[in-house]
Parts: sequence; C-alpha cells; structure tokens
Amino acid sequence: MHPCCPAPSRRDVLTTAGRGGSIGALATAWGAVMPASAWAQAKPMAPASAAPVVQPFDMADVTLADGPLLHAQTMTEAYLMRLQPDRMLANFRTNAGLKPKAPVYGGWESEPQWADINCHGHTLGHYLSACALAYRATKDKRYRQRIDYIAQELAACQQAACSGLVCAFPKGPALVAAHLRGEPITGVPWYTLHKLYAGLRDSALLADSERARAVLIRLADWGVVATKPLTDDQFETMLQTEYGGMNEVYADLYFMTGNQDYRRVAERFSQKAIMDPLAKGQDHLDGLHANTQVPKIIGFQRVFEATGNDRYRNAAAFFWRTVAHTRSFATGGHGDGEHFFAMADFDRHVFSAKGSETCCQHNMLKLTRALFLHDPRADYADYYERTLYNGILASQDPDSGMATYFQGARPGYMKLYHTPEDSFWCCTGTGMENHVKYRDSIYFHDDRALYVNLFIPSSVSWADKGAGLTQVTNFPDSATTRFRWKLRQPTELTLKLRHPKWSRTATLLVNGAEVERSDQPGRYVDVTRTWKTGDMVEWRMVMEPATESAPAAPKIVAFTYGPLVLAGALGREGLAPGADVVVSERKYGEYNDGPFQAPILSGEPDHLIRKIAATGKPLEFTIPAADGRPVRLVPYHRIAHERYATYWKLA
Repeated sequence: MHPCCPAPSRRDVLTTAGRGGSIGALATAWGAVMPASAWAQAKPMAPASAAPVVQPFDMADVTLADGPLLHAQTMTEAYLMRLQPDRMLANFRTNAGLKPKAPVYGGWESEPQWADINCHGHTLGHYLSACALAYRATKDKRYRQRIDYIAQELAACQQAACSGLVCAFPKGPALVAAHLRGEPITGVPWYTLHKLYAGLRDSALLADSERARAVLIRLADWGVVATKPLTDDQFETMLQTEYGGMNEVYADLYFMTGNQDYRRVAERFSQKAIMDPLAKGQDHLDGLHANTQVPKIIGFQRVFEATGNDRYRNAAAFFWRTVAHTRSFATGGHGDGEHFFAMADFDRHVFSAKGSETCCQHNMLKLTRALFLHDPRADYADYYERTLYNGILASQDPDSGMATYFQGARPGYMKLYHTPEDSFWCCTGTGMENHVKYRDSIYFHDDRALYVNLFIPSSVSWADKGAGLTQVTNFPDSATTRFRWKLRQPTELTLKLRHPKWSRTATLLVNGAEVERSDQPGRYVDVTRTWKTGDMVEWRMVMEPATESAPAAPKIVAFTYGPLVLAGALGREGLAPGADVVVSERKYGEYNDGPFQAPILSGEPDHLIRKIAATGKPLEFTIPAADGRPVRLVPYHRIAHERYATYWKLA
C-alpha cells in the first residue's frame, strides 16, 4: 500500500459495503481481488417485465470461416498486437506521479488540441475492449496477458494517487472536480472516462480478468462517492457535456455486483432532457451532436433492463425507429459533420465529405442488438446487416487494417484512414472493437428456437441442446446459404431464418425437398422438426438492383443490390499513393478540390435500374453515364484507395 494511503479500518470496510451490499465494494476496500464465483453470486435478477426474449450465443461458441469478415478480424488482430500498452499507459502514470515506461503515442493521445478536450487516454479503454473481444473470440492467451498487465498498471496508478480515479488527460482530477462543482470547463472528461470503464467491464466479463474487476470496482466506487453530493438539477446540468455511455456501464456494474448504488448512479446518468421527449415519441434531434446521443440511448435500454421502467425502453425504441428509418443514409450511417440534420434539408447534407461518422454506426449496432434481445423483429436484423456491410466492414482498409472516421458521400471523395501511431481518433478506438466482434450477432436463441440473423460462413455450438449448426455460404456474392446440423441425439428444435426485406421471395429446402416458399419479406420463416445429424437446410433468397432515396430528395439516389450499396468506382485520378492515410481527421474534404469531375447520371430511377448490367465478375456491374461512358459499380465495402460515389444527383 502507498504510504500516503491509510489502511482501511474495519469500520471503513463495513461502511463501504453498507452503501449497497456490494461484494465488489467490500473486496475493493480491502484491496483484494474478488474471485469469479463471488461475482456470479452477486448478480441480481432483472425485473421480470424487463427480461430478454432471446439470448445471444457466447462468442466463444461461434466460429467464423473464411470470408471478408474473418479477413477483417485478422487485420485488426495484427494491429492490436502491434500496439504497445506502455505507450497507451504513459499519461496515466504521469497523472499518478509515476514515471512513464515508454513515450506516449501521438495524435489524440498527446497533441495539445486534444488535451484541451480531454481525449488523452480514450484509446486505452477501447483497446481493453478490443482485446477482451478478441480473447473471447479466439481464446488467444496473449490478449488476456495484455489485459492483466494493463489492469496491473492501472492499479498501481490508483495506489500511487490514493484514489480510484485514473485518467490520462492533463490535470485530470482537478478538472473532474471542477466539472462536478458545476464550473465551466473545456472538454469531455466523462466521455473519456467512460471508455476506460467500458474497457475494464469488458475485460472482466469477456476475459474474466480479476485484476480488471478490482480496478473497475475501485473506479466505480470513486464515481459513486464523487457524484453523490450533486442535486438532481446539478447532475442534469453536468450531463449537458458529453458523457459517453456512463448510464450503460453503471447499469452493467449493477448487474455484475448487485450494488444498488450503481443502479441509482445509472439512472442519474440518464439525461432527462433527452429521454423525456423521446419517451413521448417526440423527435427533437435536429442539430444535436449525433454520437453524444447514441451511447446514452444504449444506456437508456440497459437502465430499463435494470429497473423495469418502461420510459427508458420507450425512449430507446423510439430513438432507434427515428434514426434507422427516417434519418439514415442507404449505408446505415447518419449525420453531417457529426450532427443530426433536418431531413427536409437532405439535399444540402447528403454530399458532405463529413457524413456517416463510423462511431455512430458502431453504437447504432450496439443499440440495435440490445433492442433485438427484447423484441426479436426481422427489421432490427435488416438494419444490422445493412450497416454491418456498408458501414462497419466498409470502414476498414483491407490492406492495412486501419479505419475511417467519416464515410462521406461527396462524389469523387475517397475514404481516409488513420495512421497506425499518430492519429487515434474516436473511430480508431471503436474500429479496434468493430472487427473482432462479428461473431456476436449472427445467431440468437430462446428455449426452443435458433435464430439465424446474418448470412456469414460460420458455425455455432448450442451446448444446452447438444446441437451444432454450420453455415456454408459465399454471401453476399451469392444469395443462397446452406446449413448442416450436428446433434448428440435427434432433437426437436425450431430454426428461424430471416427473410430479409431486400429479397422479394425466399425458398426453404430441407434435405433437398422444398418445404416453404415465402413471399412476405421482413419476417422469420420457421421450420420445426426433429433434427438429426446430417440434416441439410438450404435458404435461397433473391438479390436484385434497386434504388434508395429520401422523401425530400427523390432525384438523389443510391443504388443497392440486396443489402449492399453499389458505389461508383471512380479510379485514382489526381491522387498520390498513400494520400488516403492521414494523421488529422480534419483533412476530410480536401481531396475533392482540383480538376476531378465525377460522372453524371441522367434519367428516372426506374429507367436507370434497367440499365444496370452485370460484368460477369462477382458483384460487379456497369451503368451508363450521361455521356455514354460506362460507370463501374461495386459494393461500397469493397471500395478502398480510390474515388467513389454512393449517391447520385440525377440530371
């Protein structure tokens, strides 16, 4: 124990435990590491009214086979292993009065302009989450070793600082204290702290790191004590500054420990100024910073699960419907310059170079998944699939594994990727997580049914039923997927196959015989029978060209093929090699200056669809421009290192 930190007396320990009966708080007060068995005993039951309808499969029970998603995962794994924990920990050690063990990384981790908004340190939290996800997916012990090392170093920082608070932004404790007092500050300390909370939570839950649990509980208890003096009005005023998903992580802590204090803090971190209108079905989102809102909405759903209060659920569900159905681009992204805009002004915003912030897509998928667990509707899975391919998979450079910040639709624009060591944008952090968690939303189950939400080469093991299902497909190159059962003994189960909205019809075959033909897209087709090892299921869907436009701008269209956005592949004219790897995300838009002119398409949307011709290569098409020259169309997620267009203003 650090000499400045007195040993806790028995009275101190009992007082700490009495705040909510938390085993975690008790263990933390003694500086002990709580065994996993104690955490399991501490978990409370969710209110019956807030219990999920379906369950996800453990990522460890899902295996990815070769395909674009596995390639993306492999690229991210390589990047995670290249990064050095000591460099991400440098500013944490400095703030705690300890000497750094390595020089800090560049960009958002050290540059002065990012110190001003307290972004230093956010990457470490994302990195912990990514390592925890990668460990759960692969069981590679190196990820667990990195997690434990980082947690050990953070514990040393807590000990040296005599505080549960650990942070990397300059004057961190003083800044947080000023924020809690209601003084004007520059920056977003809770936003950055949330990343650390979340990384430690993921490390505890997915990698079973007891060291991470101990650091997390001490940090969480610090937060309880630090925010307790605030009145409700003072707390609400503090929440006018971006705070990430602090309500979500404190609700998670409640489920992890049973500590009622954590549930109360989760409710206090749920901003009423945002929740109240949403719960009433009112859309007041115009002009708001988009990714400030989405994490807190995820938190609303999690607080509903902890409390059973329908207002939180209603707010989350209404927000999702509003953003997914009325505010999203064809790719599933939304916003211009990180902000929601009035959809009546769609034509003024769609061609921005700063549309579709990748963090927003990351968080919208988290929200979609959370809502699906309570209301397993096909339209949640439809949106998830669209955004997964056209937003998340599309965000990664397939050659380097680096990621985008924005994915704008300005014709002739190109994707810009972060550098490995001198950028560390917010979307660098979520980008570390995105590609190591593809396994978490392919399959779901209830007591008797297995849901297939995504058509990805993979397999799932359902241990409780003694069942395994292998999916073989080259989707999206083909619209057909096949499944093979393996069972310990013949078992009656229901297989629920999503009939996506983009497929006019779908045909189900079992062991080569047609058993159902569906002409109702946007639902699940169920097949219930006693399955035995070797039974085969074939699911045939239909992909065809279509257009998508906003009601306010019917002459601005995107072309789609099934769930995929088809982008115009416009070449590299005027681009120097490597020009799409940048340090500063503020360079967005600069590469559209100069003599390059994107092709122009003319005609009515329905007429243009009929002119789309296949080239004979998988998912490659052409469409004639107004001057007669062919424009090559390919899936947007395959665009890299060249100019593109996803939306077209028809002449």
